[in-house]
Amino acid sequence: MSADLTLDRAASAAGDLARAVGFQHAFARRKAPRVVAVPGGFAVLDDRFPGSYDDNKLIVGPGPEPSDGAPEAADRLLRAADEVLAEREHRLVCVDDDRLGTALAPAFAAAGYEQENNLIMAFRGSLPPGPLSPPAAERLSLAELLPVVRRDWRATLPQAPEEVLDRLTRRVEVRLRGADEVSFWGVRAPDGEIAARADLYVHGGVAQIESVFTGERRRGKGHARALMSALLAQAAEAELVFLVADAADWPKDFYAKLGFVELGRTHAFLRA
Repeated sequence: MSADLTLDRAASAAGDLARAVGFQHAFARRKAPRVVAVPGGFAVLDDRFPGSYDDNKLIVGPGPEPSDGAPEAADRLLRAADEVLAEREHRLVCVDDDRLGTALAPAFAAAGYEQENNLIMAFRGSLPPGPLSPPAAERLSLAELLPVVRRDWRATLPQAPEEVLDRLTRRVEVRLRGADEVSFWGVRAPDGEIAARADLYVHGGVAQIESVFTGERRRGKGHARALMSALLAQAAEAELVFLVADAADWPKDFYAKLGFVELGRTHAFLRA
């Protein structure tokens, strides 16, 4: 492989990473009732769902490295998190720049934060030919989706109070403001129950596949593969299709087998 081709691919990956991160930032801003400026980024807040990490957090980067060093930058962000999220029981700071997140990690760990790394992965494969089995995904209305989301949360959190399940479920509604096209998709098991589900967001030539979920007793039966294939076909006109995967969990390997490749790594620092 020539050096020029290697450089071109690296530049293309960097450009796609910037577009994916920009897409996520714009999505978060559009769906948030409140947006507050913080050092190097912004915070999103939703008083309707005070316990929701995704709806109440600081988002930082990408950008130039702080001129006064990582410890000082971390101190500013820690103070900003305490100030902006003062009415919340959690503190979440998402750093969408790998170098900056790595540099900030020691200071956040010393402050009692746990760290999680996510991979931004772009689709570089080809759609499988022929019909899908199980059948391809169907588009779900919000009214159809909400009971399914509540069912899945109940299975995940069997001891949770009803009001907690209500809040976790209703958060889905705010996603409709995040992009020009927001749709919800599901694949049914032979008994008719939704076995796997996911969101698809499309805006400005970029598509994100998000909230992919398969119930534990439905796994290993091909439902998620059928779902992903259908979503990729639905987003085929997009210039970039991406998703976010936990760097420490097995779905990233499943996505890689489907043709997704890593563009970059982000950091999330949480104190709950």
